This record gives sequence, C-alpha cells and structure tokens, in this order.
Amino acid sequence: MRKPYVLLLSLLCLLGLLALPAGPAHAADNGSWSVYPVASKIAARPYFTLAAEPGQTLTDRVAVRNRTGRPLTFRLYAADAYNTARDGGFAVRTAGERMRGVGAWARPARARITVPGHRTVTVPFTVQVPEGAEPGDHPGAIVALDERVDPGSGRLALGVRRAVGARVYLRVDGPALPGLAVEHLRISHHQPLVPGLGDSTATLSYTLRNTGNVTLSPKVELKARGLFGRTLLDRELTRVPAELLPGQRVRLTETWRGAPQLDRADVTLTARAQDTRESASAGFLALPWLVVTLVFTAGVLTGALLVRARRVRARRSAPGRPSPRERTTPSRPRSSPSGRP
Repeated sequence: MRKPYVLLLSLLCLLGLLALPAGPAHAADNGSWSVYPVASKIAARPYFTLAAEPGQTLTDRVAVRNRTGRPLTFRLYAADAYNTARDGGFAVRTAGERMRGVGAWARPARARITVPGHRTVTVPFTVQVPEGAEPGDHPGAIVALDERVDPGSGRLALGVRRAVGARVYLRVDGPALPGLAVEHLRISHHQPLVPGLGDSTATLSYTLRNTGNVTLSPKVELKARGLFGRTLLDRELTRVPAELLPGQRVRLTETWRGAPQLDRADVTLTARAQDTRESASAGFLALPWLVVTLVFTAGVLTGALLVRARRVRARRSAPGRPSPRERTTPSRPRSSPSGRP
C-alpha cells in the first residue's frame, strides 16, 4: 500500500519566509539551501526592495546556494505573499495557486536549475508591471522549490516538499493609502465557582485587517476599566504580526490572566500604524455565579417562609366564625308575659 503524500507548500521558507527576522542582511535559509538577492554595489541585501511605475519592467538577480555536498535541482517561480491565518506570519502562495501581483508579474530566466554541492547559481529575473497595476505595495517572493518528496516515518507518514524564497517588496507608484481596522472583538470570561479558589481569565479574540494599499507594522494596545473608571489593565500586545500586508486580515487572541471576579469590565483595543488608528470596545460582567445562585435561592426560600408565617398569623388573629349548626338553626320568637304572641 502506498504511503499518502501531501504537498505542504504552505510551509514555504521553513526557516526563511515565515519567520524572517528584521536585522542585518542575510539569506532565507533552511539549512540545506538558501535563496537571496545578489549583492548590490553598495551592500548585501536581505530581500528585494523594488519600486516601479505602471507599465515599467524591472530586472534583478537571485542567488541559490546549495549547502549540501550533493547536487540539488530546484524549480524557480515567483509567488504572491499573504499573512497566515494562524499567527499572521509572512507566507507565499504555492506554484499552482492564482497569482495577482509579483507572482504574476515576475519571471525567472530559468524555470529549473541544478546547483552542484557547495556551489551557488545566479539567475536573472524580470518584473513586468502592467499598465493598470494598482498603486501601493505588492509583496511576494522568488522561490526555489525542491520537487523531491521527503518521505516521513511511520505507517501514516506524510511526505513533504520543501522550498525557500527571497522576499520581494514591490511598490507601484501612486497614492499610498494606509488603512487599519479592528473587527469582531469577542470576550469569553472564565472564573472559579467560589471567589478566591482559582484564577480568573478572560480571552479576547479580534480581527486585524489592513484596509489600505501599503504594508503596515501595527501596534495594538489593550485597556480595561472597571466600575467608576478604575484601570484594570493597560498594556501593549506582543502577539501581533510584524507586517500586515495590504488586503490581509488575521484573527488574533489574547489572554488576560487575573481578570476581575466581581466587577464590570469595559475593554478597548486600539490598533495604530502609519497615519492610522482604530479602536473597538466590548465588555463583560464578572460575577461569582455560584454565590449569586445560592444567595438568590436563599432569598427566594426566605421570602416564601415569611409569606407563609404572615398568612398563619393572619388566620390566628381573625375573629371567630359561627359553627355551621348555628348558621342553620332558626331562632324562635319570644312569648309575651300574657301568653300572646
């Protein structure tokens, strides 16, 4: 029976594209091969930064270095970039997906290359920006895909095709319109049944969306206020994408440990980036529901007992009523002294 294989190209740039840190120039690398821009006359480049007008054609060169001792064959292609839904990381489309930006406009001079062990091959590529290209940022990558499938281990092992890519940041001339939105803020609150016997947490989930045409580096601030305006929480969130690409949205969560157990909390999320700032608010009521239920039940029982006792007292204090015999026996007329009625 053949082992099932899947094409895991959503994990492109295993050590490069998804988590390429900012800092000194270096290649996107997975340990076996690396992909990077050919150094300019001034300095090495960590990624491609290009600018063009609609209708313009650009040229550049990409280098693929084989870090192993055996020859490796790669497929070269250009791809559009996007933010992953899980954490907003930088990822690129697979070769079979539809491309609308860099992936459709860029073409390497060679579609396949073989790189000898411990050697580097340089390949030119062109970026032909169409006349009707929308202004703003069009991120992508030049990808080197090893088309061999690495077999896994075990009975139900999955095969993996690995790829590494050099990022491409292309800006098309025109109005730069930054835009950011905070949407669908939801709060779920969890607390112990008995106050003080456990921790109380609140989980906030929200959508961060880039509504403009330029890449943003958002900062998100979380504030929570209780009754009478007391500050319960004020901090800047760290689990936010370093880059939010144009048109992309990510669903994020944040855990608030030590949330109140007896209070009314009003929560505000404020996201800001290049000349834009947006907020969203929500609230929740923190009550020890077990205690509230017990107090409510005790109140209902106490009220019922009071009503019953009042009725008993009312019956005891009421005037006596004639017996049924007294009510039905007619009274006889009294006789006069003379014996006449």
